[in-house]
Amino acid sequence: MPHPLLNRYVAKMYVFESSGRLPAMDRKLIVPNANFKLTLTYRNGIVAGIGDKTFIQAENKLSLAGLIDSPVILDSHEDAQTGTIIIEFNPLGAYRFFHLSYAEVKNQIVDLADLIGNHAEKLQSQLVETNSIAVKLELLQSFLIKQLEKTVTDPIYDYCIGRILGTDGLLTVTQLEKETGYSSRWLHAKFSEHLGTGPKNLSEITRFKQFYQAFSAGANYQSLKEQIYHHYHDQSHFIRAFKRFTGSTLTDLQNSMNELATKHYTS
Repeated sequence: MPHPLLNRYVAKMYVFESSGRLPAMDRKLIVPNANFKLTLTYRNGIVAGIGDKTFIQAENKLSLAGLIDSPVILDSHEDAQTGTIIIEFNPLGAYRFFHLSYAEVKNQIVDLADLIGNHAEKLQSQLVETNSIAVKLELLQSFLIKQLEKTVTDPIYDYCIGRILGTDGLLTVTQLEKETGYSSRWLHAKFSEHLGTGPKNLSEITRFKQFYQAFSAGANYQSLKEQIYHHYHDQSHFIRAFKRFTGSTLTDLQNSMNELATKHYTS
């Protein structure tokens, strides 16, 4: 569990270990869930494909993944034992920890040292010095608490995030305009500053997440039909969203789920 001071901003923390590369038949797919990710590769490295770009994170490095709105193909760098710690920040959280241009890191995975410099390099050195996963987690959380103390909340942005997440992505930008008194242009600029994308895109990711969370936990399509039609205009609307966020059809994906993909959504 995250430290109490981090609970509001950290969606989940988990450790993923494998004995080597994932089986060839597995899709190795990570579907967008609207969370930013701080990743420590404490054993081996990882390779991530986002669109036509490939990102390699070396062993004992910290990286930050910005908001990702397309499917990610992920695997270990070498065919050897792999260990990774992942801390996921919800959409409310990232701007409270890092002073960045979030639009520039959208759909990117960047070395933390390239983003914040000496603080990240010092932390990486401390993490290398211990083999204990528990101590690594303590060091990472202590770092985040110090980062949190340097920032202040943005109440309008926080309100909007709460409304989008609280309605499972069904709230429209027009409704946000009415509730906040701010124009869609102003809201888009605010979201771009703190999140790297606009409120409409966040709503679309959040809406799909409601379906995919149940799907990755083992529910079949037939049992989810009512939920689909609650969130989408019709079946073709849902199919377009499924293709956008998974890069696949539902039938093709059902037989190729792996632990990494399900843990990403169900932990």
